[in-house]
Amino acid sequence: MKAAVLIEPGKPLEIENLSISKPQAHEVLIRTAACGLCHSDLHFIEGTYPHPLPAVPGHEAAGIVEAVGSEVTTVKVGDAVITCLSAFCGHCEFCVTGRMSLCLGGDTRRKAGEAPRLSRSDGSAVNQMLNLSAYAEQMLVHEHACVRIDPEMPLDRASVIGCAVTTGAGTIFNACNVTPGETVAVIGCGGVGLATINAAKIAGAGRIIAADPIPEKRELARKLGATDVVDALANDAAAQIVELSKGGVDHAIEAVGRPASAQLAVSSLRRGGTATILGMMPLGEKVGLAAMDLLSGKKLQGAIMGGNRFPVDIPRLVDFYLRGQLDLDSIIAERIPLEQINDGFEKMKRGDSARSVIVFDQ
Repeated sequence: MKAAVLIEPGKPLEIENLSISKPQAHEVLIRTAACGLCHSDLHFIEGTYPHPLPAVPGHEAAGIVEAVGSEVTTVKVGDAVITCLSAFCGHCEFCVTGRMSLCLGGDTRRKAGEAPRLSRSDGSAVNQMLNLSAYAEQMLVHEHACVRIDPEMPLDRASVIGCAVTTGAGTIFNACNVTPGETVAVIGCGGVGLATINAAKIAGAGRIIAADPIPEKRELARKLGATDVVDALANDAAAQIVELSKGGVDHAIEAVGRPASAQLAVSSLRRGGTATILGMMPLGEKVGLAAMDLLSGKKLQGAIMGGNRFPVDIPRLVDFYLRGQLDLDSIIAERIPLEQINDGFEKMKRGDSARSVIVFDQ
């Protein structure tokens, strides 16, 4: 199969022909239909976050099941599925207490000494990234890393649900539990931020304030449900958000991964408000609350993958799209072939567009 391989941090991905193993007992072989370009992958590509190499990145995908292992019960051949990087074991403390996105997923990977899922023609292993390695024509994953969806769902749009929408919407519905009438500020209007804004609208948030330095993204945020927009780089951005929300927002959600945007989120809160950090900060960075923030009852939290329970959440998000509530069409900026993946990441670095999606021939 054809795949985009990360060989060295800071260098372009290389298109190679790799071998993919046959499914073991609880594994699923998927023909990839589409995969979104996510900023999380860029962190690994640039070396900001370390990972064993060579590896195939990609984790925001949808496709069709081609084969299943002998013990698989959740999907069958021919099913349309969305994958999710938060593969869960189903029996650890996090899983049994309903915090599946915190599961480390050790039991969903192949054990040391077993044949690798991905390899080169000489038999050398290629590492699987984030349980998925979706920048490839096929994926071999544990059954707890994918979920069956309505076959009527277009798979190019389904792919962005696998990360951006699950993270953004999950934050609104699960991590923040936004109730109708509450005020929300979203810092950063990339794929995750736009999905957060759209979900806040679905949840009935009263005022939704989008902050981003790029005018085109601020306008896109309005289309997806923002009631107000602010230039995130303005010196008085926090003051503008506080004024628009008449004293600060109930929820400020950081969807960029920069210390300055995290500080903007904290500074935008009202008394008792919660700041939620979604972006992957540079390793070593810290985000905190001042003493007066703590005395004002403000809270700071992380929400990996939006605190999702993806076997339940993803089919619901698909239904939201099919019923016209979730606007995935506006989130996708372009559809490109695998061979243009490096160009897609260059566009991402410039920050002037929303989601690029790789579409594979079916």
